[in-house]
Order: sequence, then C-alpha cells, then structure tokens
Amino acid sequence: MTLQVINSPFTEKQVQLLNELLPNLTEKQKIWLNGYLSAAQQVEVNIKEELEIPVSQQTVTATILYGSQTGNCQKLAEKLGALLEEQSVEVEVSSMLDFKVRNLKKLDNLLIITSTHGEGDAPDNAIAFYEFLHSKRAPKLPDLHYAVLALGDSSYEWFCKTGADFDLRLKELGAQQIIERVDCDLDYEESAEQWFKSLSQKLVPVRDITPSATQNTNESNYSKKHPYQAEIIEKINLNMDGSNKETYHLELSLEESDIKWQPGDSIGIFPHNHQSVVDELIETAGLSGDEFVQYKKETLPIKEVLKNSVEITVLTKPLIEKLAPYTNGAEDLLNGKWKEYKEGRYLADLFKDYNFTGSPQDLVDILRPIPARLYSIASSYTANPDEVSLLIGKVSYTAHDHKRIGVASGEIADQLEIGDTVSIFVQENPNFKLPDAKTPIIMIGAGTGVAPFRSFIEERAEQDAGDSWLFFGEQHFLTDFLYQVEWLRYLEEGTLTKMDVAFSRDHEEKIYVQHRLLENAEEVYAWIENGAVIYICGDEKSMAKDVHNTLIQIIQQQGKVSLEEAEKKLTELQKEKRYQRDVY
Repeated sequence: MTLQVINSPFTEKQVQLLNELLPNLTEKQKIWLNGYLSAAQQVEVNIKEELEIPVSQQTVTATILYGSQTGNCQKLAEKLGALLEEQSVEVEVSSMLDFKVRNLKKLDNLLIITSTHGEGDAPDNAIAFYEFLHSKRAPKLPDLHYAVLALGDSSYEWFCKTGADFDLRLKELGAQQIIERVDCDLDYEESAEQWFKSLSQKLVPVRDITPSATQNTNESNYSKKHPYQAEIIEKINLNMDGSNKETYHLELSLEESDIKWQPGDSIGIFPHNHQSVVDELIETAGLSGDEFVQYKKETLPIKEVLKNSVEITVLTKPLIEKLAPYTNGAEDLLNGKWKEYKEGRYLADLFKDYNFTGSPQDLVDILRPIPARLYSIASSYTANPDEVSLLIGKVSYTAHDHKRIGVASGEIADQLEIGDTVSIFVQENPNFKLPDAKTPIIMIGAGTGVAPFRSFIEERAEQDAGDSWLFFGEQHFLTDFLYQVEWLRYLEEGTLTKMDVAFSRDHEEKIYVQHRLLENAEEVYAWIENGAVIYICGDEKSMAKDVHNTLIQIIQQQGKVSLEEAEKKLTELQKEKRYQRDVY
C-alpha cells in the first residue's frame, strides 16, 4: 500500500519518507512500531489530563486596606493586589476611608498596609477605620485571618505605631495572624518585597510569587532607586532684607528626562552631609577618615560613606540601642533619658559624651541611609514641562552651643549654585490632587506650604477653570510675602478669584490663617456647600490642626448643627476627596 498526501494527514515530504521506510520493514518491526505509537499516544493523554487537574478547588479571597498620607502605602497595596491576582487570588484593594466596616465580618483574609503620621497618628484616610476598630462597636473576628505591613520613620518615637496598633487590636478581636507584622523604615522597598513573598506563600502555598517591577505611571526611566541628576537653572531667596528666614525658589531642568508629574506631587532630593559635620564625627569617633569599609558591595573610605550615604545628624532610640554596646555608657540613655538628650544633638555629640569603641565597619553597618527630603512641587507640568520649581525654607537654629543647619535645605541654601546638580525623583501623591477644572477650590497654606498651590494655579491658568480662593500666612508682609507679584497677577487675570493673607508678626495680637477663615466663615461655608474642594498644606502640629478645628467650627456654626454632626460632615468631605491635606 502506498500513502498519498490526499488521503493522509502527512505532508508531501513526510509521505515520501514513509513510503521509503514502510516497504522495508519486517512484520516484527511493524508490530513493534504500532505498539510504540499507541503507548506514546496514551502517555500524552495522561499527561494532558494530569496538567488539567486544578491546583486548588477553593478560591482564595483577600481584601487589602491601605492607610496612606503621601501615597507610598497605596502604591504598595495596588502592587500587592496585582501580584496576588496573578496567583488567582480574588482581591479587593481599598483605602480604609472607602471601606464599609459592616463588611469586616464577611472577610476571610484582611491585609493591612499603613503608615504612621506625625507623633504616632494614623494617616488621614485611616482615621475613621482606626477609630471604629478601637471602639466598642468593633465586632469579634474569630474567622478573620490578617497580616500587617507598617511603614514609618525610626527617627520618630512612635515608629510604625499605627501598624502595631492594628496588629494588636485585631489579635484582641480574635483574628488570626497569617504572618508576623513587618515594620519598615524609610527605605521600605526590600522589606515590603519580602513581606509580599512570605504572605503569598501562606495564602497560596502551592504557588510562589515573584514580585514584578513596580508599576509606575511615570514614563521616565528615573525613580527613587535611579534618581535623575537635575541641573539648577535658577535659585532665588524670596525673603527680603530684614527677614529672619531664607526661603529659596529653585528651578531644576528636566529637559530630555521624560519626567512627568501632576500638581500635588513632590520631588525627592538626596542630600549630602555637611563636611564640617562629617569631620567632627570622624574626630569624636577616633578615626582618621581614610579607613576603608564595605558599603553596598563597594570598598570605600569611611569619610566618603559618612558624607554621601548615611545619616549622622539624627539620634533615635533604635540607633542608640544599636550603638550602645560600642560605647562607654550610652545604654544609660535608654532609661527614659534619650528623649531629652536627642533634641538638637548629632551623632558626634553622642560619641563625644560616650566614647565610641567600635570599628569603622561597625559604625557603617549600624547607620541607616540618608533619607530623601520631599518638597512639594511648585509648578505645573502642563505650563512648564522642561523644568520643575520647588520652594525650600532653610532650617537653621542653635542647640548646645552649636549652629545646626538642615541637611538638604542647608546644602541647597549655602553650597549649591546655578549650574550644580541634585539627585531627584518624583514622589506621586494620589491623596492631594486637583478636581475637574470647573470645581471651585479653597487652598490654605502657610510659609512653604503655599508651594503646591502655585502649581495648582499655574495648572488652572492653562484651563477654563472655576473659582479659586487662597489663604496664605507668613510672619511679615514686607519681607515674607512669597510669590506676591505672581498672586497679584493671577488675581488681576481672574485665575485666582480671592486671596486672604495673615501676617502673624505685623500685629500686636498674632493673626493666622485660621483667623482669616473665621472672618470669612459665611462665605467659606457657602463655597463648601457649592461643592468646593478644600486643601491644606503645611505644619501638622500647629497650622493644620488649628485649621481643621476651625473648619469644624465653621460647619457647626454656619450649618447650625452639633459638633458631632460637623465632624461627621468633614469626614464625609474627606471620603468624597473634597478635603485633602498635605501636612508634615
């Protein structure tokens, strides 16, 4: 029998080869070949059936709640959600503010990612959920499994307190911990990645999760891990002669960088320690500065590491705990004395008082990297895509007979000039964003807190925008009216509808922005009722707190409601993203 292409599934070449082979086979060979082909076909079917067996018949569900002030926890939550979805986990990602607490008992797995703000406070969008969970209304949760990732800054006493509070409270309510809580310092990326991996192995143990690259809407190749070297193209001290402040308008060139941002975002700057501070530390540690150490897989002189890479101007309890074994008596500070001692002191002061006895490598291994400093962007990408503006106030004070200067602000004010470069990245802030152009906005800022509002107004100048009202506060009208000429121009053009100012030191009785709000209470309330979005930027401890309480007072008095109803109204505005804060 001769095979033909027309009556077989073989190609012409295959038919030719078979016709050459088959006539030359013995009967025994034909029988063996027939059995071989039949067995191979059965093995293929079995393998296919085996591969089609599902890994698990049970669907794993998880709810990821984030509490985020600057957006870092939100990004991590969204990233974790995407990674778990790749593992066939049904995931819901939500801010704590948007989560309906009545659904808490229905959850199988609750994954919390939260930062701690200020002095151990929950972020703005976590406050309501935090208060509910710690109230008597919180239900028992014996069927809930949970995990907590906490972000914080170890230079604060209440490091990662919000995450620790959530962890403890969920245990008290009977929930079962999936994995141990992880507390992350400012460089949180590696710790978060490991937490992701450990968590996924518990949730979906038959699969391993491999973290993919962080998704970023910024199309540039530059990031916190790979900062851009931006050239300074303008540097102006906006304070006039006679002011006790130095506030610098800085313009950085981003030409050909493809870096993009939105109003409300910040620029992170990686600073360097001042050489005099480095020299003093080297001397008090009993070093020459030329000793070589290993730092991030490089062998470098310790003086280079101390100047460019590690933090030496902040004393924290964790740092003192780590250094104590390498000193003569610093452990005495841990008995409650460290809080008072650390104020205004650098690492060199500790070594001067308690004598460092460790090696250069011991010192470098203990110190954490210099944190980037975040500054609100003061310009619009739409209006000026090739450059970005910042507003930076120089930090300067005297403590323990030493003049202290901010690491980043001091470097910018005293050492960097036009033509120099700084290492930068964009820090997106999804919690401080403009609404649609037609929506009225109320902006409240003091000092450098006015920076994002310059970005807002520049952006709205490019649009057919609605009303805008700026409340601005500083010390003196004559010397500290930041961007005065620009605000007056925007008022004349109509881009800025109203502006009220408060110069606190120009009156016998100090006047602040909250006083101007109260003076305009009726109109402020009318704007709120007309759909205005309220923004606050500035110091959290004083200005932002006072303004918050003033807004509650205005709503209570003008709306003729109780204090509780006024507080609830402001919380509702926050949920609707009509009350946004960028505070520090």
